[in-house]
Amino acid sequence: MVKQKIGLMLDKNLLTFLDEVAGGNRSEYLNKLLANHRKQVLEAKMIAALGEELKDPDYLEELD
Repeated sequence: MVKQKIGLMLDKNLLTFLDEVAGGNRSEYLNKLLANHRKQVLEAKMIAALGEELKDPDYLEELD
């Protein structure tokens, strides 16, 4: 996996929280956190798309 260094600004209380939970490696913690969130977002999009397909009578007919 190619990684790229970025800079960002965090509220002081969020930075304090990050330091408490990151176990000494902010980057790794944030990478895992964002990867998990990305997975959740993609799953939600897939579920929504499947829900839309189930509203399509042509699609339902094709399934039968």
